[in-house]
Amino acid sequence: MNGHYSDYLIIGGGLAGSSAVEGIRVLDGDGSISIIGAENAYPYDRPPLSKKLWSGKKHVEDIFLHEEAFYRKNGVELIIGSRTAAINAADKFVTDAAGERHYFAKLLLATGAVPRTLDIPGGNLDGIFYYRTLDDYTRLRQRTSESRSAAVVGGGFIGSEIAAALRINNIDVTMIYPSRYMCDRVFPEDLGRAIERSYESRGIHILKDQGPAAIERSGSGYIIHTSAGQSVASDLVIAGIGVKPAVELAESAGLDTGDGIIVNEYLQTTQPDIYAAGDNARFPYQALERQMRLEHWDSALNQGRHAGGNMAGAHEPFTYMPYFFSDLFEFGYEAVGEISSQMAIVADWQKPYDTGVLYYIRNGIVRGAMMCNLWNRVEEARGLIRRKAGANERLHPPARADV
Repeated sequence: MNGHYSDYLIIGGGLAGSSAVEGIRVLDGDGSISIIGAENAYPYDRPPLSKKLWSGKKHVEDIFLHEEAFYRKNGVELIIGSRTAAINAADKFVTDAAGERHYFAKLLLATGAVPRTLDIPGGNLDGIFYYRTLDDYTRLRQRTSESRSAAVVGGGFIGSEIAAALRINNIDVTMIYPSRYMCDRVFPEDLGRAIERSYESRGIHILKDQGPAAIERSGSGYIIHTSAGQSVASDLVIAGIGVKPAVELAESAGLDTGDGIIVNEYLQTTQPDIYAAGDNARFPYQALERQMRLEHWDSALNQGRHAGGNMAGAHEPFTYMPYFFSDLFEFGYEAVGEISSQMAIVADWQKPYDTGVLYYIRNGIVRGAMMCNLWNRVEEARGLIRRKAGANERLHPPARADV
């Protein structure tokens, strides 16, 4: 065999891939493990890239998931800055961009997701940030030290978080998004508009109901022309318009895909020795009885661990209910289950648009819950969803603001 061999080969140097090592080592203390990651960095946490790194609550050295000693202790060969080009599922090897083969007994695809890009004139101009990686943060942080203004395209998770992050660092921010209100995929309209007012009160200019139609250079900056005929000049352009699952490698192996890599309850793909976990995996969400793909930290953490355990022989179904969170200035929330503004939403506010719980209802039962500025309620919310609580049921004991 010409090439490198691993009992466990992990493609993807993020949270899911790193967590898989922990799952493997619970059952197999000796099998060889290799992680191949495309970024030139050890595995790190992504949430601080749009949150605590900007507020100063964390520094770059704080976001790495493990120190080098962890990989050494667990016998992990960590290959960073290497892109995987293709998978040969029949002969059980992957080929990297340099043409080298990496053979495996079990393979985990933890390739995550890639940013969507603007398919408009000027959407590929040099210097536009499609924000996703530590390198993006490092470059943007450097640019903010010499810039005064930024245009943020997108009003969802990343757009709203990065707009807040830039504003607290004294950058003049204009947000541009085509939806009627901020975070319209998860917030009810009244909450979304209240958050918009909060942003505007902090000096963020919002252009909604319109998208970017074209971008051009103007000196060292940019001008965005919107679909409503407005023009926005800025030193920086950051696009946070969502991501798409990285499925190219899975497709090269002939695996089933469709809004992600299709996996069963054991996180196995259609090739039993190939698993997938994290942002790229479309999995059976047991408590909701439906197929889903989640782009959240907690999902990647727990799916990675679970996939690692199953690769090592556990053969246990994934039944965990991941939660997600966000911080928009002083408005923070944690949510679990099915969260969609297209559902019936019952709001139980202690302080309107600040503190309380949103219950997401489908067919008369609670399918999801969002706890706004209320903490340590996620497990209670999971219980409501698991037992298919009725629309009138509430968290018990009654939700209250933590002192």
